[in-house]
Amino acid sequence: MGYTTASEAVVAKSRQIAGLAGPTLVAMLVAEFPLVQPHLYDSQIPPVVYLSGVLMFVAGLAIVRVHNLWVRDWTVLVTLTGWFFLLLGLLRMFAASQYRQAAAATSSVVFMALEGVLLVIALIITYHGYRR
Repeated sequence: MGYTTASEAVVAKSRQIAGLAGPTLVAMLVAEFPLVQPHLYDSQIPPVVYLSGVLMFVAGLAIVRVHNLWVRDWTVLVTLTGWFFLLLGLLRMFAASQYRQAAAATSSVVFMALEGVLLVIALIITYHGYRR
């Protein structure tokens, strides 16, 4: 893989991360979509929320460590995904009970709107991760 410029190497790294993070986000978002699992957060216990926070934190930190690029193209979505995972992971770790209660109390319409926006971003990332 001989890159001709540094920017081509950066885009290749972005595509590599996007190829992993994009489909992961799509799967996560579809799996927790209220129409798929309407009562997912109703009976979760704080340790499960905490554990998912730890996993999200580690994934976000890994992305941010290798891809903390703030540029005006699609690659910034990869950086934002890393920061989103990192911050949401911290929130789930340090406020697991409150997060679970807030998620259970959030209206399905609001939840679906937020998840819909995130799903569009995840699909854009996936597209860029796998396009030729």
